[in-house]
Amino acid sequence: MPVNHQSSEKPTALIALADGQLFYGKGFGATGTTVAELVFNTAMTGYQEIMTDPSYAGQVVTFTFPHVGNVGVTPEDDETADPVAAGLVVKWDPTEPSNWRASEDLVSWLGKRGRIGVGGIDTRRLTRAIRQQGAPHVALAHDPDGNFDIEGLVRKAREWKGLVGLDLAKDVTCAQSYTWDEMRWAWPEGYAKREGAGFKVVAIDYGAKRNILRCLASAGCDVTVLPATATAEEVLALNPEGVFLSNGPGDPAATGAYAVPMIQGVLKADLPVFGICLGHQMLALALGAKTIKMNHGHHGANHPVKDLTTGKVEITSMNHGFAVDSQTLPAGVAETHVSLFDGSNCGIAIEDRPVFSVQYHPEASPGPQDSYYLFERFAEAMRARRAA
Repeated sequence: MPVNHQSSEKPTALIALADGQLFYGKGFGATGTTVAELVFNTAMTGYQEIMTDPSYAGQVVTFTFPHVGNVGVTPEDDETADPVAAGLVVKWDPTEPSNWRASEDLVSWLGKRGRIGVGGIDTRRLTRAIRQQGAPHVALAHDPDGNFDIEGLVRKAREWKGLVGLDLAKDVTCAQSYTWDEMRWAWPEGYAKREGAGFKVVAIDYGAKRNILRCLASAGCDVTVLPATATAEEVLALNPEGVFLSNGPGDPAATGAYAVPMIQGVLKADLPVFGICLGHQMLALALGAKTIKMNHGHHGANHPVKDLTTGKVEITSMNHGFAVDSQTLPAGVAETHVSLFDGSNCGIAIEDRPVFSVQYHPEASPGPQDSYYLFERFAEAMRARRAA
């Protein structure tokens, strides 16, 4: 059984993979044990955005970039109220924050919110294990006294059922509908409120990031957010000019059990529809395509995606472990974007209709403005419908 020791001090945290591999480190944040899928993220910035992204529900995130925690945390960067990712793994222990925006350090922030962090890990070796095994199941434990039931932790990892067939959107969606008018952050005012009448948009919350809603508001939308389980009748009762399908976690096929009928009902109303990430997969399922589980997924802020309609390449942010199978797209539905890493599908559109979606996250702005045109395209589709 391979064992990884990174320090002469008694380890206070342990990562137990389902195949029996053990990685010892130094725990921080909350204590206890959590079981989840293990993924790695290659982004050099945005650890708070990643930890509060609802799409990471049921996953422990290994950061390949070592400087995690160095800018602290600030409420302005939360994508939802609390961290959603199950845990955090880093090479170096977080340092004291050095940034004028920081209001708290990462260690205390994780502790208050019940999330385990592990430092002192050979993240390069752990990343290789993820690539070889395909997002393994793990048990993550933090005990300040360094006492671990190794066999029990390995057993928990092996017995965990995983994300296939798991509907997590219901766990992270909003409890009730609400409106949104906050726009994108700008210097020096920060987050300003949108004023005046705009396009009436209903956003379906499968685990929506706040910055997506801000981008919609900045594009001129009056946004009403509905829970993931909303029906087509509830959506259309609000007389929207467009419908947005948000990102989210879990197996799209499981969420599709209730999301697909709603989307199909909305499509009959001939409204502009825009989807991101899980919303992209939901739209594909509603149109008759299928989704597949990826080996280790795409998680990072440096993913090149080619727009097949323009030939341009965008640098994008991604977080998904499932993908749309482009071979199953029906007639009349075009593949619009592909990953230049592995050729997987990253966008679709109904031909001759303002219905489109992308697998990546344009609101995360790694380009930084490469993909913002998608929000403007959605707004233009609603503007054209008004004028028709």
